[in-house]
Amino acid sequence: MNLSIVVPATNEPATIGECVTAIRAAMAPGDELIVVDESTHRSPAHVRNHGAAKARNDVLVFIDADVVVRRDALDRLRAAHAADPGLVAAFGSYDDRPPPGIVSSFRNLLHHHVHQHGAGPAQTFWAGLGSVRREAFVQVGGFDAARFPRPMIEDVELGLRLSSAGHRIVLLPGVQGRHLKRWDLRSMLISDFHDRGIPWARILMQRREVSTTLNLGWHHRVTALTVVGAPAIALATRRPRALAAGTGLVAILNRRFYALLFRRGGPRLAFCGAALHALHHATAVAAMALGVVAHIRRAGAAPLPLPPIPTDGDMESEQAASMPPSAR
Repeated sequence: MNLSIVVPATNEPATIGECVTAIRAAMAPGDELIVVDESTHRSPAHVRNHGAAKARNDVLVFIDADVVVRRDALDRLRAAHAADPGLVAAFGSYDDRPPPGIVSSFRNLLHHHVHQHGAGPAQTFWAGLGSVRREAFVQVGGFDAARFPRPMIEDVELGLRLSSAGHRIVLLPGVQGRHLKRWDLRSMLISDFHDRGIPWARILMQRREVSTTLNLGWHHRVTALTVVGAPAIALATRRPRALAAGTGLVAILNRRFYALLFRRGGPRLAFCGAALHALHHATAVAAMALGVVAHIRRAGAAPLPLPPIPTDGDMESEQAASMPPSAR
């Protein structure tokens, strides 16, 4: 089984060299690599759709330009699809070797931890390192570039549409790659609140369902409610014990994650990571509340239609239209 690997690489990302080198080392004869870098100022959803339109093989593999895949990552995806013709999509995880820095280490290790403990059937998809059968991808309309004009949760939403169409998705923790992105506190908060939290809340409201996928499991929800509720109760009742009890509960619920932080970065990362974890959950609660309000305010608005998957001819026409007359 051959794969078509699509890498969105607009605006010349500094990590593209390492990314492509690792992919080429993992490819097998018959695989093709499609690096989409000719369409600047386009969303990842749009760029991935363009790359998929060029693909010749039956299974698409999406890899972000800041991910360095392990040597066996593509073979693991290939084997999963070959062994199960009914499997439509699969995705993996970041590894446990994040770039230096407290926020970067926390953010990438959180993703690693959640995905490592979420193996098996999934309702969503991850385009950082994930595969999908091309026929199903085209059938559901690909990534929704109209709804997600910037890096948001376009891959999560694609997975929800695939699941709703009856297609099976699995999370394979053994499929791993190193994430090279450097996070700071500002970028983390913007991602958690604006790019992930609010859109996710609106999608759940529109679908009128409660998801338990990945970081929406019961202990994640209890953690979020405790992070917000314990300080509020302590302040209202003037009983510091409520805050201490809440802190203890959060520590117990997330002991395996905090142990991972300690192993990878010692006491400093464990302590700072626990604080960032609390901030992460508080931000998610605030985003969920605002997302619900936004959904209610726009309840009467018609949903945006899904854009068609562009053909190679569409790509050439659009690219020519974006060029100055002297360059056409």
